[in-house]
Amino acid sequence: MTRTAWFHCFAGTAGDMTMASLVHAGADPVEVAAILSGLPLDGYALSFEPVLRCGVAATYAHVAVLGEHDHSLLDDHDHDDNHDHDDNHDHDDNHDDDHGDDHLHHGHRPYRAIRDLIDTADLPPRVRDRAQRTFRLLAEVEGAMHRMPADDVEFHEVGAVDAIVDIVGVCAALEVLGIDRIVCSPITVGQGTVHAAHGELPNPAPAVVELLARRGAPSRGIADRKELATPTGVALMTALADEFGPMPAFTVASVGYGAGTADIPGRPNVVQVVVGTEVESTRTPDPGQPVQLFETNVDDATGEVIAHTIAALLTAGAYDAWATPIVMKKGRPAHTVHALCDPARAAEVSAVLVRETGSLGLRGTVLQRWPQQRDELTVQVGVHDIAVKVSGGRVKVEHDDAAKAAHALGLPLRDVLRQATEAAHRELD
Repeated sequence: MTRTAWFHCFAGTAGDMTMASLVHAGADPVEVAAILSGLPLDGYALSFEPVLRCGVAATYAHVAVLGEHDHSLLDDHDHDDNHDHDDNHDHDDNHDDDHGDDHLHHGHRPYRAIRDLIDTADLPPRVRDRAQRTFRLLAEVEGAMHRMPADDVEFHEVGAVDAIVDIVGVCAALEVLGIDRIVCSPITVGQGTVHAAHGELPNPAPAVVELLARRGAPSRGIADRKELATPTGVALMTALADEFGPMPAFTVASVGYGAGTADIPGRPNVVQVVVGTEVESTRTPDPGQPVQLFETNVDDATGEVIAHTIAALLTAGAYDAWATPIVMKKGRPAHTVHALCDPARAAEVSAVLVRETGSLGLRGTVLQRWPQQRDELTVQVGVHDIAVKVSGGRVKVEHDDAAKAAHALGLPLRDVLRQATEAAHRELD
């Protein structure tokens, strides 16, 4: 039996809303607080209260930080997430500029300090791993946007406490509910601009768009100028979701609604989570997840061009891309280039396939797929974090992470792969 949580982000998503939805779905707030107490962190208070949003019963989570004046996640140099506090969603990424900039110059916590804080905390292994994955993705995105190493991205002291409590709190609530698998709907975002410390930024925020792009996560925009999806909320979904799509076939156990601050007329300002159990079976489940297959035959492309095309298809969000050698008319050697993707990304993936191969046409088929349950953990070789996928007792080391560590350590790649695999097995034992 697989315990699954499906997050329905029809009104957007935010860190505190996600945590509140899980508490409303049955995660005992006392147990969540007990897990959070394993963090070497003080100066905050976490509370939950019942509310109504557009007539829907929901739970609201509030993190009160000692000396709280500002709710921005990043400092004034990392302002892409410091949006106008429009009372729509959580406080982890919103910034009320009415206070001015002088209060931003409290202490700061670089990502490396937050990573070490979580790593040394007394947390259940799965809580630690999920929290580290989320913060690492958020720091990598912010670092890339601001042209700095991820380790150097600085979180404003108050905002860092908010973000730590929200992210670790979500992971703690998932653990209390015994969630093994996470599925997320397309994430709704707003339009227009939002006000930040240094001026107007596009809505959705740059960090939100980059997070969605890195995971190839589906999203949809609606005509609302509020910041519907915050970077912390989107980081949680893109880091932790095993897949994106409609509610899976399972037996529903509970449902929860996590409330944003405002009660918006005409649309419940909530994140919905549905918790249930999927029955594992040896037979192929029916129906499967719809998936689009594109193919084209090329006889005038070099191996290097085909390799580049496959890489570009994966970057565009294809689930998989590959090439098959064939023989065409007049005995010409050629290749069929294939791309498998979510139907929602069909336009982007097909455009890349045409552009990179120079093909005059494509063919396509709608298929079904049955992704198997997989988890991800992070191990260290030397001082380098390496992601490892775990499925059915089998571990697979993330090649790019291992290659970077091998280069930095001056070791053969095969040695780093072996050490990472052994570390993963020790973690699982």
